[in-house]
Parts: sequence; structure tokens; C-alpha cells
Amino acid sequence: MKKILVIEDEEFVRENILELLDSEGLEVFGAENGRIGVDLAQQQQPDLILCDVMMPELDGYGVLTTLRQDSILATIPFIFLTAKAAKVDFRQGMELGADDYLTKPFTRAELLGAIASRLKKQEAVQEHYNTEIQQAKDRLSYLAHHDSLTELPNRLSLQELFKQVQPQDDNYQEVLAVLFVGLDRFSKINDNLGSDFGDSLLKAVAIRLKACVDDQDIVARINADQFTVILAKRNHKKDAADVAQSILTSISKIFVVAAQEVFITASIGLAFYRRDSIELQQLLSYAKKAMLQAKQQGGNQYQFYTATFHIISVDYLNLETSLRHALEREELVVYYQPQVDLKTGKISGAEALLRWHHPQRGIIKPDKFIPIAEETGLIIPIGEWVLQAACKQTKIWQDAGFHCLRVAVNLSGRQFSQIDLSQKILQILRETGFHPQHIDLELTESMLVSNTEVAIRRLKTLKSLGMQIAVDDFGTGYSSLSYLQEFPFDILKIDRCFVRNITANPHNAAITEAIIQIAKTLELKLIAEGVETEAELNFVCRHNCDLMQGYLFSEPVPPQEFEKLLFSGKNLQFSPKQDHEAKVR
Repeated sequence: MKKILVIEDEEFVRENILELLDSEGLEVFGAENGRIGVDLAQQQQPDLILCDVMMPELDGYGVLTTLRQDSILATIPFIFLTAKAAKVDFRQGMELGADDYLTKPFTRAELLGAIASRLKKQEAVQEHYNTEIQQAKDRLSYLAHHDSLTELPNRLSLQELFKQVQPQDDNYQEVLAVLFVGLDRFSKINDNLGSDFGDSLLKAVAIRLKACVDDQDIVARINADQFTVILAKRNHKKDAADVAQSILTSISKIFVVAAQEVFITASIGLAFYRRDSIELQQLLSYAKKAMLQAKQQGGNQYQFYTATFHIISVDYLNLETSLRHALEREELVVYYQPQVDLKTGKISGAEALLRWHHPQRGIIKPDKFIPIAEETGLIIPIGEWVLQAACKQTKIWQDAGFHCLRVAVNLSGRQFSQIDLSQKILQILRETGFHPQHIDLELTESMLVSNTEVAIRRLKTLKSLGMQIAVDDFGTGYSSLSYLQEFPFDILKIDRCFVRNITANPHNAAITEAIIQIAKTLELKLIAEGVETEAELNFVCRHNCDLMQGYLFSEPVPPQEFEKLLFSGKNLQFSPKQDHEAKVR
């Protein structure tokens, strides 16, 4: 039943309208002045409002202005009732956002016709809106489950597909094999012939992989040049080996890419369900180790996983040993990458990013040592040190006059799983004197989905302390609307892989627009990361992102360099002639 609010100071007129609409089966309620009308609108959220123009205290124009400033009430159809018939009065109401006018006295048919027309239009708008949201959800769902380059299932989809073929019977006699396929020398081809050539080659490899297996089998892309094949039903292990050999044979045949012949081979590792493990992640790990063994023996071959494999490089062990001393030797440094407000063009905060200044190797990137820190547990003390350093440094900048400066700090999976995480953060805040309302804690999607109830509880605890929660690298993991609605996020960061070349890549543009649309619907703040060109900047400006960060404005820099950016007043300059265009100044 549709709800109609009637705001009319003349009691006789108001009661007549209420009685008429009630007889039509509509739920109605009335207000004798504009103030009460606004309160009722906020409480009842009607489907349509009829409002007199001339009223004491707050007239109809004031009511409409107030409602249009409320995001929840702004779209409610609004019809003026007035004895004024001058065009200037009509124009004033329409400019404020009125949907229609009824001139007193009006007939029953005119009133019901106006109401029906506006409700029908509102329903059409809502239906269109719902369709767009559903399309955006569908695009995100596809993104969450498929590799955008090869259209193969991705790692998330692989987990779900594995459950479908995973044997449920303990007496299962057939063989289920997991193959980890790594391309040999792909990085050299990519470096020498370019990433576009490499992408085309990967697409061609994906096609050949699918041609080597049955319809019931699964082919997925895990990362850059690595694929996984799950052979769902084979009679013997030899059958799995035969498939592995057919893949090697197929891939070793000449590829023709962009009218150029190229030769490449693959290395394959095999692990078997139940013999090696019943968990997919463990099977993938074992198959990958076997694949690396095949590479070490020259490539273009397959290897079965055995428990005797100990493929841990000397370099890995040396890094682990050095990392254990990096904190005490003060080799770790926090860099800061500016986050820029796209409304003001000014620096509003920074993301704290860890760097390792190794005495012999120089700067070691996080992707080299963070996995080691995660695996060994060193990420706990390192993560606490980063948070303390970031809070201490940002407090110094705030005291220097940049009072509202924010800092974003990444939490690792191990940190987030600590039972006493909130107590540790509170202790750091007390020691540094930093206010929690200026901290954004960034978490990745994959950290939250294993135990959603516990994750939600911990996030709510952190939010209760005053901090904001950001979901990092959005769009690369689970990326569902229900997931966004379920967790108490404040900020959504669009991953750099979607921002990169967005103006030349319609697929990325469509995905990014879908992410933006859903984030705005959920009233999340949007940060576009990895903005490297003015075209990318103009795109995120045009689509109303709130903040940006990326090399176009500044790479991550040491504290002293970030301080120079602050005091120099470096900002984005928006073009006065063309909307949504900006340049770095």
C-alpha cells in the first residue's frame, strides 16, 4: 500500500484530501504545517508528498528545500498544491525540484491522475535503478570468479569448483589429480616482446590447455604465467600423467602471435587427492613444489609431488635470517604515499607503506619479504612497529599545522587474527598521543571471508574505537554486494589493476563503473589507487571518486619528502572550463 503525506494548513482542504485518498485504498497521514510535515516525512518516508505552497512558519518551498537536502528523502515525488497560477511561481517550485503542480481548486480526477502519474514514473525509475544495480552485481560476480584476460576461472572460483568434484565417498576409487602448470621463460618473452604480446600468448595457452582436458575437468589461471588443471575423474595415476604429457606436447608447438612465431614450454607438477592431501590449498602447494622441481631440472617436463621435496631456496633462507634482525638494526622504513581529495585537490592523508633498506641488497620491495614475514610470524612485531611509526609521524605533521591529516595502515591476516588486536592498537595510540579518528585500517578481502562472524565482530570493535575500516584491492577477490553489505566498511579502494589503462580498456572501465555505483549506493568513501595518467585521473574524477593515490601525483616517499609535499602545497588543479578535468600542480 502506497503512503501519501499531505501537508496543508487549511484543515478543511487537508481532511477532504485525506478522506478522498483513504477511499482509494491509500495509506495517508496529514500535517497542518511545514515543520510537522518535514518531521513526518523523516519518520514515515512516504511514497509521495502533496504540499501546500503558502503556509506560516515554513512554506512549501522551504519544505521542499529541506527534503531535497536529505539523501533518503530527496527522491520522493513532490506535488505542490497552490492557488497561485503565475508561471513564475511554477518555475520557482520546479527549480527547487518539484515534480508537479496542482492549482486549487482541483478535481478528484486531477488529483488522482497526478498522483498515479508520479507514482508510475517513480516505479519506472526505481525499476531502472534496480536493473542497473543487478547488472553491476552480475558484472562484479563474474569478475570475482573469472580471470579478466583469459576468461578462465580464477583462484576463488577454483575453490568452489573443487568442491563440486571433490569425492564425498571414502571408498572413492577413481583418481583426482591437481596439476600446477608454469610456463618456462615467459618473463623473458614478456620483457622482450612486450606485455601486450605476452597477454595474447597467455590467451592462446589457455585455449590449448582447455583443449587437452575433458568437459568435466577444470582449468583455471592462478597468476601471471601459472595455471591449474584439476582432472576430476581418471582411472589411474598414469592417466593423469598422460594428460600432463599431452599438455606439454601441445604447449611446445609453435604459437603464432601478432604474425610472429614464438616457442615456449611448460613445467607441470602433479599432486593427488587423498594420497597427498584432501585440502585444495595443500594440493596446490604440493603441485607447485613439484612444478618448481620440474623447472629446476630444465623444464618441459612433469613431476609428481613426493614428501622428499624440500624446494626452499638459499636466497629465501638468507632473506628470512636477515629479516629477523631488520627491526633491531633499524633497516625498516615507513614510506608515505599521498591520498588526494578529489573535491579540493589537496592532500588529505597518506598510506603508510613499508620498505626494507637492506645493507647489501639495497631497497627490498614488500612483495619479496612480506610473505616471509607472514609465514614466520615476524609480521606481528613488524606490523605493530609500522602502526606506531605511522601514528607518531602523522602526529608530528598534525602538530605542525596539518590538523586533519589521516593515515592509512595495512593490517596483515596474522595481525587481524590476534585476539588482543584492539588492545595493542589502543596501547600504541596512548603511547603516540594519536587520535583514532584519523586512522584508516586497510584489510584485504581474503582476510575476512574464512570466518565472517568473527571478522565482523572484530571490525565492529575497531570501529567502536573511532577508526575507519577500508577494504583494500577491491575487485580482485570475493567482491560481492552481500559481502560489502555484511561487513562494516567505511572505505573501498579500487585496485590499481582496474584503474590502469582504464580509458583504453572498456572491460576495466565497466568493472570500475560497477564498483563505483555499488559503493555509492552503500555510501562508502571511494579511493582510486594506482592513478598514473591524467586520463585515469579524469576518469575517476568524472565518476565521483572521493580520493586518489598514485604515481601521477607522487610515488611512496620517505617522511622527509612527504613533508616537503605538505609544506609546498602540491595539489591537483581542476580546469575551470571543463568539468571533471584535473592536473597536478
